[in-house]
Amino acid sequence: MQLAGTDLRLLRVFDAVVRHRGFAAAQAELNVSQSTISTQITALEDRLGVTLCRRGRAGFRLTQKGEAVHAAVVRLLAATEEFVSETAALRGTLSGTLRIGLVDHVVTDPNFRLPEAISALERRAHSVRFELAQGSPQEFQTRVLEGSLHLAIGSFPHKVAGLNYRKLYDEENFLYCAQGHPLWSVPDAALTPEFVSSMRAVGRSYWRDDHWNNRDFPHTTAMAQGLEQQLVMILSGSFIGYMPDHSARRWVEAGRLRAILPERFLYRCPFEAITRPDAEASPLAQAMRLELEAVYTRDAEISVTP
Repeated sequence: MQLAGTDLRLLRVFDAVVRHRGFAAAQAELNVSQSTISTQITALEDRLGVTLCRRGRAGFRLTQKGEAVHAAVVRLLAATEEFVSETAALRGTLSGTLRIGLVDHVVTDPNFRLPEAISALERRAHSVRFELAQGSPQEFQTRVLEGSLHLAIGSFPHKVAGLNYRKLYDEENFLYCAQGHPLWSVPDAALTPEFVSSMRAVGRSYWRDDHWNNRDFPHTTAMAQGLEQQLVMILSGSFIGYMPDHSARRWVEAGRLRAILPERFLYRCPFEAITRPDAEASPLAQAMRLELEAVYTRDAEISVTP
């Protein structure tokens, strides 16, 4: 089938519906009614000759063919945006949508310098549109590989072939409990690592079996998708859990959290920026990576200045 402008519009509607997991949630982005979205999806199904999704009282669900079509749509839309970006670069300008992935709870870390890099890029490329996405490290590696993200920042202990990893900084994580937890009023001097490890802990769903948490705590009986959810579980007073020191600091200062045996229960996460290799990376991805490198290079030079 030969793609026309109408087809691209329908494919973008389909992509929005999948990203929002349904017609109703996609309304705000598409600025049309649910009935119009339904009509457009039906038109796309007729055009492709396949059923893309099931919708009804049971909710929205992609068919197997719908999943395959959406994966192709993601690649197509990314390639379309890359074409715009690359042709603009031939004219010596930066243009297009720059899509960046970020793990949650990074903005309170003083070592997180993406805002400065974005500011520097925006000053020299006003026509660039920025999109920031949140997700897990594993998800970001997949999305950068497939091209739906230009760059992602997070901790990636398990490297994937075909990506460039640029170390930015280290994040320190300590073990915390909250008021109401059995360990709250027990001095560190009276605790042993073995006793602490016997406590019920909360982990994160994207941590692998060899993560510090899973090695230390066999009784990880609660799971969270991100730091915000994990913090809720710790603040309940029922679980202990690892948190970045910058995320926990305000709660420690307010007397709501306490670090437990910080000399023992500590690990450091190297945070990195990932992109495709330079030969495959878009001009926007390369420009953002260079701005990040410039920020962290200046930091390193300042830190060694007597």
